[in-house]
Amino acid sequence: MKTQRAVIIVLYVVAMFMVSIDGTIVNVLLPTITNEFGVAPAATNAINIGYLVSIAIALPAAGYLSNRFGVKKMYLLSVSLFTFASLLCGLADSLQALILARVLQGLAGGIITPVSMTLLFRTFSPPERQNLSRSLVLPIAFAPAIGPLVGGLFSEYLSWNWAFFINIPFGLIIVLIGFYAVNEFELYKAPFDTKGYVLIAIGLPMLMLTLSLIASEGISLAVLMCAVIGVFLLRRFYVYEKQIKEPLLDVRLYEEPQFRSSSLVAMCSMGALMGMLYLFPLMYQYTYSASPLESSLITFTEALGLMVASKLLPGMAKRFGMLFTVRLGLIGTVIIFCCIAIIGPSANPWLLRGLMFAMGVCLGHSVIGSQISAFHHVAKSQMSKATTLYNMLNRVGAAAGIALVATTLTVTGRYLSEMLSYQYALIATVGLLLAGLVCSLFTKENETILKGEKA
Repeated sequence: MKTQRAVIIVLYVVAMFMVSIDGTIVNVLLPTITNEFGVAPAATNAINIGYLVSIAIALPAAGYLSNRFGVKKMYLLSVSLFTFASLLCGLADSLQALILARVLQGLAGGIITPVSMTLLFRTFSPPERQNLSRSLVLPIAFAPAIGPLVGGLFSEYLSWNWAFFINIPFGLIIVLIGFYAVNEFELYKAPFDTKGYVLIAIGLPMLMLTLSLIASEGISLAVLMCAVIGVFLLRRFYVYEKQIKEPLLDVRLYEEPQFRSSSLVAMCSMGALMGMLYLFPLMYQYTYSASPLESSLITFTEALGLMVASKLLPGMAKRFGMLFTVRLGLIGTVIIFCCIAIIGPSANPWLLRGLMFAMGVCLGHSVIGSQISAFHHVAKSQMSKATTLYNMLNRVGAAAGIALVATTLTVTGRYLSEMLSYQYALIATVGLLLAGLVCSLFTKENETILKGEKA
């Protein structure tokens, strides 16, 4: 039993790390891909858009599939599909082939994320999860920070293909170990909510497409139409799911204050993090004409800060309570974001690395703490659907953070210098952190891990 628990921790970290890093590693390679295939830079946007939209299509069904067919089966199947799609991406000889392979990769990735969390949370009790904080933070927040660094190394010393080939050995190892070392979990059978799935499988991708297009092309009539359709369908989905007995996603979980507020805090924190990781390399490369590798060596220290946060969190939660710890992390991150915006990228690189490290420590407390708090009272039978809901908000938050930064750059760039535009875009991400802080005010302290409680 102890062996299986240890194996599940490893499988969770490796699988989530593989999926998370794949979302950012490609960004720094887009210019290389553009040159190799001889296409316009705007054409490569479909590589990321196809990936995000396909994730949004698969994600809502993950909870039902793991309950109906088994967490282990869906975990191994989705990792196998992701590995195969990674091979196809690396072998792609045209932009069209790469986009199709990325769509397949996104379909698998949309299932891996919530199923991996279900695998972990159905194995460990709420008190035990607090001691797994390092495992929780590594793939969620560490991977996006080192993705550009790995991508920069491949860009300079190997080729863009290795950004996908690197997934293959990890995927094979995960499948082999998981097949032999993990037992299947209890099944929870229920009819498939076809109408609900159709609503969200169209509405959520439309919303993700809107945010992606805003980030790459700005606001237009077509983008606004996608937004209206997406929001309308998601609203219809929410109302419908509350009315039926066996919903695809139990949106009634959002009526539980602790789960709702913690999920929203995590969404805002992830939006601010992804916005910063998207913006700072652009700002740094503009100032110093630096390479993607040089800029990623600055942002990489943020990932080290997150690792430190994972070690400090249990002690902080026990001493001050989880709710106070999350709020303190958000306030600290707001201060650091403002400092980076004020001093700009022309400051001493080591000062910037120090600020990025401190940002990782502070933001790590809010990201990990809110995740632990969100699932503190969720029953095992609801865990699959709860992790799906939680990850849906996280995906939307990440896309919204990037879209907010890109829109701010576009609007302010018409009236201000490029440097001031970058600084205003950084300030815009502070708004997401403040929104997360406001959401935390709706959490009742006695429903979280309290001061003095073992963590």
